[in-house]
Amino acid sequence: MEALIPVINKLQDVFNTVGADIIQLPQIVVVGTQSSGKSSVLESLVGRDILPRGTGVVTRRPLILQLVHIDPEDRRKTNEENESKRNGRLCRGIEGEEWGKFLHTKNKIYGDFEEIRQEIEAETERISGNNKGISDEPIHLKIFSPHVVNLTLVDLPGITKVPVGDQPKDIEIQIRELILKYISNPNSIILAVTAANTDMATSEALKTAREVDPDGRRTLAVVTKLDLMDAGTDAMDVLMGRVIPVKLGIIGVVNRSQLDINQKKSVADSIRDEYAFLQKKYPSLANRNGTKFLARTLNRLLMHHIRDCLPELKTRINVLAAQYQSLLNSYGEPVDDQSSTLLQLITKFAAEYCNTIEGTAKYIETAELCGGARICYIFHETFGRTLESVDPLGGLTTIDVLTAIRNATGPRPALFVPEISFELLVKRQVKRLEEPSLRCVELVHEEMQRIIQHCSNYSTQELLRFPKLHDAIVEVVTSLLRKRLPVTNEMVHNLVAIELAYINTKHPDFADACGLMNNNLEEQRRNRLRDLPAAVPRDKSLSPTESLALEGEPTKAAASGSQSALVGEQGDGGMGNWRGMLRKGEEGAPSDRTMPLASPQRGYAVNLLDVPVPVSRKLSAREQRDCEVIERLIKSYFLIVRKNIQDSVPKAVMHFLVNHVKDCLQSELVGQLYKTTLLKDLLTESEDMAQRRNEAADMLKALQKASQVIAEIRETHMW
Repeated sequence: MEALIPVINKLQDVFNTVGADIIQLPQIVVVGTQSSGKSSVLESLVGRDILPRGTGVVTRRPLILQLVHIDPEDRRKTNEENESKRNGRLCRGIEGEEWGKFLHTKNKIYGDFEEIRQEIEAETERISGNNKGISDEPIHLKIFSPHVVNLTLVDLPGITKVPVGDQPKDIEIQIRELILKYISNPNSIILAVTAANTDMATSEALKTAREVDPDGRRTLAVVTKLDLMDAGTDAMDVLMGRVIPVKLGIIGVVNRSQLDINQKKSVADSIRDEYAFLQKKYPSLANRNGTKFLARTLNRLLMHHIRDCLPELKTRINVLAAQYQSLLNSYGEPVDDQSSTLLQLITKFAAEYCNTIEGTAKYIETAELCGGARICYIFHETFGRTLESVDPLGGLTTIDVLTAIRNATGPRPALFVPEISFELLVKRQVKRLEEPSLRCVELVHEEMQRIIQHCSNYSTQELLRFPKLHDAIVEVVTSLLRKRLPVTNEMVHNLVAIELAYINTKHPDFADACGLMNNNLEEQRRNRLRDLPAAVPRDKSLSPTESLALEGEPTKAAASGSQSALVGEQGDGGMGNWRGMLRKGEEGAPSDRTMPLASPQRGYAVNLLDVPVPVSRKLSAREQRDCEVIERLIKSYFLIVRKNIQDSVPKAVMHFLVNHVKDCLQSELVGQLYKTTLLKDLLTESEDMAQRRNEAADMLKALQKASQVIAEIRETHMW
């Protein structure tokens, strides 16, 4: 059990070599208010004056103090080793039986403890300055002595409330955060120091300790200045735990006064006087208090704590070793063969890029669609839904259709609905499919750009080692995509232009739709004939005379016009009937005829261009029928074209953009980058990559060594 503390000291040394505190090792953290006697307790445990003295905040940086017990044989052996390795870095050999070493001074050995104290002051001012400010960067000091027990202690700045002098205004918060940083370590033992001449119930040290250790399983209380209590009072109730119970116990000590320090009273003499005081004032508790009992108790608590923490430490070290091994692998080895390395990186990137599109990449994204899956989503969800949302008759009103029909007939009245009006209108509607088709190309192009970043971040982390190569690859792939974009857009534009170039009214689907539509119109005609008055024959058309009678026009010219209109009604698919003529007769009512337009014969000038054309009016039966025919034909043909576009655009994008990039990517990269003149520049590592690789290698080596140390303990009877 006694050998466990040196093991922790060895682990601490291992991690100190790499300057890391990623492993929270078991240690004793000393917490107390300013001038509560913390430094005196530590000096009593060391047996030497090593800590700076003064008023106000003296301890301004954490001091990690490792006490290492040695015997004369170890001292002589170490002395011989240092004599054999003496060089300019060594200050002196180990001439006495006690000495110290700082981490920041490497191999320099301090045999004079006054020099150790001066070095602590100098190192504190070097980092924290001379304005009483504090720093969380620790000072590591190791003391070798035959008069100490194996301990690892951390001395922290004393808790203060009010800044003095030129201290920062938030000095209380800074000190509190620093203390919590160390005592929050679950592997630490909290040594809460409180002066006996203060009320135990107001102890800031115990209050702070309870915040992180509410059960008190790792808190030990120390009551200092037992000799400075008011006359007639004692600390019996406090030491017995009757005031505030502490699970690990309460130990009282007597420190040297400032007068004793000024008179150079030794720590050994102080310990003898302390023993005499305890025998006189607290005879029943003398053997459970005092500096020597405190040292033994701390040693015992730390050993048991280390024993409990070792399994978790071993697991933590193994996990970190695996993480740093993976990190080191990602940094790669130093480049020896530049040509081979460059070709491998290019080939790997091209393969990962293509695999991401195919969905066979090693790293599969789980947060969102990526690569080929997103391209498929664009084709069948985004593009498909957009086309389906396009209304075949969108932006086309009945008046537009009627106007197109009239404009297509020219100056002559039409007997039939002109086909040119259908073609003009359907082309106008088909043209609306071009914009969503080009947008589909743009979305696929953007996704293929995103795949570059995906491969850089997840699939080929080696590229991060070479930022210039990474930028060059991104530029080449981006340029390739940029060159294919206009080609693909042109093809998609041509697909729409092909549909516009020839309106195939003989298309099987369109012919079927026309036949069905004619059947529906014929059925509507029969229904209208069925509703005619019984006095009118249904199987023959009106004669010109009857038509004239219905129109009420006595002239022969009018009769001839009526007959032409009737023939037009009959000639267009057999849909003509005399009911429409009746409606025309109703439209020409006598009231209208009694108000003829002013004629020049009566002295009025007529300008036909000034006659207002009504914006909207009630359509005649024939106009309604013609518009309905055209709209149905447009809708039927538009759906056929939309189906063709929805099928052909994804195929064109895959052929001209996606597959072309997949097929040409590697050859393009090799042709652009695999050049002797570019090798050195492209394979230049980032400035901090070599440093990070060395740091990761050092940390991995330290973790492996720490794991080996713990394994050696496990093989012995100690664990």
